[in-house]
Amino acid sequence: MTAMEFVRSNIIQFSALAFLTMIAVEQIAIRLFHRRGKTPLKDSGVSIAMGFLSEPANAATAFITLGALAAVEPFQIATIPVTWATFLLCFVLDDLRFYVHHRIAHRVRWVWAMHVVHHSSQNYNLPIALRQSWTKHFTGTMMLKIPLVLVGFDPIMVTFCGVLNATYQFFLHTETIDRMPSWYEAIFNTPSHHRVHHGTNPRYLDANYAGTLIIWDRLFGTFEAERADDPPVYGLVKQLDTLNPVTVLTHEYVGIARDASQRDLRWWQRLAYVFAPPGWSHDGARETTQSIRAAAGFAPDARRRAGSSAVPAE
Repeated sequence: MTAMEFVRSNIIQFSALAFLTMIAVEQIAIRLFHRRGKTPLKDSGVSIAMGFLSEPANAATAFITLGALAAVEPFQIATIPVTWATFLLCFVLDDLRFYVHHRIAHRVRWVWAMHVVHHSSQNYNLPIALRQSWTKHFTGTMMLKIPLVLVGFDPIMVTFCGVLNATYQFFLHTETIDRMPSWYEAIFNTPSHHRVHHGTNPRYLDANYAGTLIIWDRLFGTFEAERADDPPVYGLVKQLDTLNPVTVLTHEYVGIARDASQRDLRWWQRLAYVFAPPGWSHDGARETTQSIRAAAGFAPDARRRAGSSAVPAE
């Protein structure tokens, strides 16, 4: 067995080792070199455990997405050859696909029930990147990959681009890195940009959906810069004060079932409890992220008007 064959046959083990090594490096930076950040043992342990358990769970249901991509391949309108140039193009387009998926995940409760797992910690560190749901192939948003296959990209290349994107995002989940060079911050997603995304501050809600390229948020008016005078407060608008993995994984699905099964609701109200934005209620008694932002004085189009102006984080 050659070295390359050995690596390929043990790719999952090598990936796990790489992630754990980077988590250890972050720990050393925080505890020995007094870099910014917190990594509570129990919270980080839950994140790591959920991450490694989510891999086989999602792998077992990946046939839903992979089967759909294979099924549409015969209907491609063209065949795009696999070259470095087409790979780069595929990556950029798949990154746009991720932006759309991520934005839907925060605006449609059914998808949020999957994504809320990742946002449930009140800390922000590399282990949080591993805190993932087990139901991503059931939400329907993975079908957003289908257009890329239909226009001619190889399904394997499309899938690989998604894996690379997710790998890049792992390194965004840290407070130990302050800011990258200004040119990099202008083009790419960075720890600073993604800290904003995880913030529950009214200013930061529904911002910075980017995967790798922050240009999509700048283009579509969802960009918000991290501010020194408004440090991110992490977690959920209504914090989930438990580390029970079962509760973390299922609490939003339980909430959907409870809300949609209330008595005396019309059929469209039951559907709205599933597909409307998180926080929607038939009587208006709850708050959505939009109403929270409005109450704090942030107009819906404030980001588009403000552009990228901000007080830099220290």
